[in-house]
Amino acid sequence: MIKQKRDKKKLYAHKPAYAGMMRLVAIIITISFSIVKYSRADDSIEFNADVLDVKEKKNVNLSHFSRAGYLMPGEYSLTINVNKAEIPEQKIKFIVPDNDPNGSTACLTIEMVKLFGLKDDVLKKATWWHNNECLDVSSLEGITLRPDLGKNALYINVPQAYLEYTAEDWDPPARWEDGIPGILFDYSVNAMSTKQSNSERDDSVSGNGTTGANIGPWRLRADWQAQYDHQKNQETQKNWDWSRYYAYRAITSLKAQLMIGENYLSSSLFDSFRFSGASLATDNQQLPPNLRGYAPEVVGVAKTNAKVTVSQQGRVIYETTVASGPFRIQDLNSSVSGTLDVKVEEQDGSVRTWQVETASIPYLTRPGMIRYKVAVGKPSDIDHHTQGPEFATSEFSWGINSSWSLYGGGLFAGNYNQAAVGIGRDLVDFGAIAFDVTRSRASLPNESDKSGNSYRVSYSKRFDDYNSEVTFAGYRFSERNFMNMTQYLDRRYNNGDNSGQNKELYTITINKQFPAINLSAFLNYSHQTYWDRATSNNLNLSISSFFDIGKFKNTSLSLSVFRNQSDGSNDDGVYVSLTLPWGENSTVSYNGQTSGGNTSHNMSYYQRIDSNNNYRLSAGVSNNGSGTGSGYFTHDGDIASLTANASVDGTDNKALGLSLQGGMTATAQGMALHRTTTSGGTRMLVDTDGISDVPIHGYGGLTHTNMFGKAVVSDITNYYRNNIGVDLDSLPVDMDATRSVVSGTLTEGAIGYRRFGIIAGKKAMVIIKLADGSAPPFGAEINNENGSQTGIVGDEGNTWLAGIRPGEMMQVSWDDGVQCRIVMPTPLPAQAQGLLLPCRPV
Repeated sequence: MIKQKRDKKKLYAHKPAYAGMMRLVAIIITISFSIVKYSRADDSIEFNADVLDVKEKKNVNLSHFSRAGYLMPGEYSLTINVNKAEIPEQKIKFIVPDNDPNGSTACLTIEMVKLFGLKDDVLKKATWWHNNECLDVSSLEGITLRPDLGKNALYINVPQAYLEYTAEDWDPPARWEDGIPGILFDYSVNAMSTKQSNSERDDSVSGNGTTGANIGPWRLRADWQAQYDHQKNQETQKNWDWSRYYAYRAITSLKAQLMIGENYLSSSLFDSFRFSGASLATDNQQLPPNLRGYAPEVVGVAKTNAKVTVSQQGRVIYETTVASGPFRIQDLNSSVSGTLDVKVEEQDGSVRTWQVETASIPYLTRPGMIRYKVAVGKPSDIDHHTQGPEFATSEFSWGINSSWSLYGGGLFAGNYNQAAVGIGRDLVDFGAIAFDVTRSRASLPNESDKSGNSYRVSYSKRFDDYNSEVTFAGYRFSERNFMNMTQYLDRRYNNGDNSGQNKELYTITINKQFPAINLSAFLNYSHQTYWDRATSNNLNLSISSFFDIGKFKNTSLSLSVFRNQSDGSNDDGVYVSLTLPWGENSTVSYNGQTSGGNTSHNMSYYQRIDSNNNYRLSAGVSNNGSGTGSGYFTHDGDIASLTANASVDGTDNKALGLSLQGGMTATAQGMALHRTTTSGGTRMLVDTDGISDVPIHGYGGLTHTNMFGKAVVSDITNYYRNNIGVDLDSLPVDMDATRSVVSGTLTEGAIGYRRFGIIAGKKAMVIIKLADGSAPPFGAEINNENGSQTGIVGDEGNTWLAGIRPGEMMQVSWDDGVQCRIVMPTPLPAQAQGLLLPCRPV
């Protein structure tokens, strides 16, 4: 009994505030049951104020609740949501219509309506009012509007038949954004320190990245790469190169990209080479998902913690650090074409290199559509020197009908010319196939003309019934006198002998799933023969399966086999791994690998600490009897992604590694340091109105707003609808999100900008009074300076108020306007419950 009395005393320790809050709750419940009349004609609701438990029933203002979706006439900054798609925040006027003097409706201008993505014939049927400034919604049957001031949004429902082609995450071009002006600097830095037996310590640092600026639809870019290498008693090697200067922009009306400056020829018919000039090409990223091509992949197996570098003709495209075991790099830009050079630098000092031929799916085009690529310029090298004749090239693919596509093109450079023609066939249930032939003709000083043909067949198919996919399969045969542009330039200007001239190339990439036994397989194979040197082969085969062993659920077993054959020597290896779950976020693994006559066995422990942090510890033994140990830690921070690793082999071989990947984005709306995924790529700057430490998630780990309330999310996909949200589970207790999800579809390289609705501060039951001692009417709205609603006035001014911060000013509105303002005291009292807040006239 004594305990019960104490509990009751504690419960009512703040009786006035508690009672006021409970009375407000009771009033809200009473309102819910006090409807006496509802009119479908104007969606109006009439309240019987006599049933309310308030002392001054005449001082009641429920006008904001009397009509569904009613907003006071005026201008509001609202996000437009068309069905499931979000359109950036717009300033929308709510005007009193001529036929309803007590109502208000949104004035949707022609610029806003164009963002809906309506078909042209639908837009022509629309009529306009208010001096032809606002859409008459009734002229397009089925469209409905619903404003929600609490979420700062206007919800618009549009019949799907009215809209251009859309997919779940793909919007029509009308909704694509070029973003806001800004500058950026992105970097990827890898540092490694190794100490091998009988040798001095070797310290190296390499980096690459992009700097640039966005001006309207234009992207101005400069790529850089740097290298530093120091070993005792040897000359230090260091360099910094600006590898490429260029500018590009999307031409959305043509579904194409215009690029000016230094570039690499992107072609589905001809081999790539570096040039200075201009190009205009259909951008696969701007096409609907079912018409897009495949981005190149690089697969392999690392023997130790290793650095992987992917480059093309001397320019570093991608560089990262991978843990020991199989790796698969899938986030290369889909515009990369031609031959890629891959280098794997192991921490034991060994280096492996090989080449990857990028594959392209059959060059098919939708019926009646034409895809094209045009480029003019002059060949150049990585030192920005032009060399060789001016050239012009063009190619096209024309969808003749639903089955056949015709494609071809030419490259013309004075004494060097190429022409190609091909045909593709959609085999429906049997995939897609294409065949083409390319002929080259080169005139060289003091030599007879060299002419030759190159024949190619390519195939692609997704077998849904068999859970398998032939991502790409191709065969190419080149005659001895066939020369691509790079070979011609080397022969003509550098006295090259055209050694290593391609003869035959077989390429295949296959994925296969076996659901019945939870088994998946991946095969990537290329076989290249030459006219004057040894054959090269690259094979990667991976098989993995998931199964249960007693209490161990989702146990995984994987096997990887690889062969890299080059210049008559083989690098063969086998990697096997067994992984057991250990607790909620941890695993214990065994892996064994053999390569080059060396065999090792390792046990490792992996733990995922959270979505931003994980680590792995390994220990093992090699066939020479020496013990090995390694550690690998990754952290996705707010300002950079960090990877740290260390390894020891025996007593003499030691290695340390560190990688950082991040960037800086600065705009007139604010700036932030951040993680990056694609250097110089698309990103979204998000704003929480000066509130720091708000957790934001895109498609990777969490990031938090900086001290200025800004953060940049870089894992953005071009021309796809991207959703970014506040992580409500991690939101501090003194914050509320009135708008927790934003989305947008950005053109390549854009800097998007979105604002979240965040209310930060204490929450308490306060009392609001006017200058004469009376209270604002029951139902009056309270909004902060950002327009977010923070409370509704209750009986006798008792109000449950959020966002209480020192010096914060809020507006109190009733009778269709702001009537007075309240200001929070500075400093705030330790106990805000029952705080008296005078409301001063505007």
